[in-house]
Amino acid sequence: MMNREKYTIKEYDSFTKNPDVKLPNYYYISEAIFDYLEQFVLSNRLESDTEPLELMVLTSRRGIGKVISARNYVGVITMNNGIQIEILPKLYSRDKESSEGETKQIFLKMLKSLKQMPYKHFNVSSLNQEKYSILNIFIKMFIEEAHILDKKGFESSYVGYEDNEYFYKGKLKFSDHIRLNAVHKERFYIEYDVFSVDRPENRLIKSTIGLLQKVCSSRKLLKDLYTLSNAFESVEFSTDYNKDFAKTTDDRNMREYQTILQWCRVFLNRNSFTPFLGSGVAYALLFPMEKVFESYVAGQLKKLLTHPKYLLITQHRLHHLYNEPEQRFFLKPDIVVTHDGLTVILDTKWKMLSPDRDYGISQSDMYQAYAYHKKYNAQTVILVNPWTMAVAEKKDPIVYRSTDGVTIQVYLVDLSEESDGLVRLGHLIEASLLGD
Repeated sequence: MMNREKYTIKEYDSFTKNPDVKLPNYYYISEAIFDYLEQFVLSNRLESDTEPLELMVLTSRRGIGKVISARNYVGVITMNNGIQIEILPKLYSRDKESSEGETKQIFLKMLKSLKQMPYKHFNVSSLNQEKYSILNIFIKMFIEEAHILDKKGFESSYVGYEDNEYFYKGKLKFSDHIRLNAVHKERFYIEYDVFSVDRPENRLIKSTIGLLQKVCSSRKLLKDLYTLSNAFESVEFSTDYNKDFAKTTDDRNMREYQTILQWCRVFLNRNSFTPFLGSGVAYALLFPMEKVFESYVAGQLKKLLTHPKYLLITQHRLHHLYNEPEQRFFLKPDIVVTHDGLTVILDTKWKMLSPDRDYGISQSDMYQAYAYHKKYNAQTVILVNPWTMAVAEKKDPIVYRSTDGVTIQVYLVDLSEESDGLVRLGHLIEASLLGD
């Protein structure tokens, strides 16, 4: 039977294959599992044709040996042998690092803001986050959508077939009929339509069920997936996901399929922003926290800044750093909020600040913020970072001012469930735009 062992760590935590290491945030895994994971890290670092993927970092530490450390990608990696590596974001409540269950609940809430994620109406708080991995939580949501569809009945459609039959119906394929049946007068090579559930949408769902049966680590969910696979017995597996997705329809009769097809895209296309390589890995569903954080902050601010005169735009593309002899070096701030001709720029940074002199804020981030302020003639630029205990004693926002009128603020968002951190950020934006 395949190994279903699971290891859970948080961002910046590390794996070691040295069993003698007893340090905080270091986790022992066997040499075989470590080697699988090492190959995955090296494949993505060396072979990716996009920007270098810092999924995880391979280093060597004195007295420890090789170490694999998690970075800002959060989610699940499933090995070919069934072992799962779950990486969670590092989050803090006001007095401690968040527990595993709290962290999963906050992370799932943040993922709701992504357009790709189809669980907008799912009650995340009803799940036992400690019991299920992130991947299994997604699988449970998919199963619930599939059960709803099963109860209502699968949609059928006319599917075109052609074959050499003993009966005649539909349309005779004359040239094929002559070629194949010169000595078989009893047969007809015909083309005809059959009313069948074997349509693209159902093929994609069945293929998703088949994939999830290979990577699911919950016995209960595996049993549910097996029951669903029986319900799709008369449906074929998809042989070309992209082709079948292109054939799906969104007419009135197919509304019940919209959510589950979004889940199919998530699972079949590994729809988590980034393609991954690695021969030792069966499945990887990972999310860059920088993008998740940006999407979540923007989504919450859209709900908070409801006055019709507020205009909030994400990934704004209006200005270049230089305009002559031609426009060069695009400026693309994460969030731009305008009101009565005034502007506030926000740039989200998924970086844990430190108690150092400059709190770990990079010079490049400050240069970028300065350029935004100048080009947009902004009231202020706000760098938005997650709150961390390392700067618990520091009152935020941290404000920087230059003699030429540039004001940069660093705001720390507390993401814990009981926090009003984003509400306070909304008030800060309003105050800057209204001159309070």
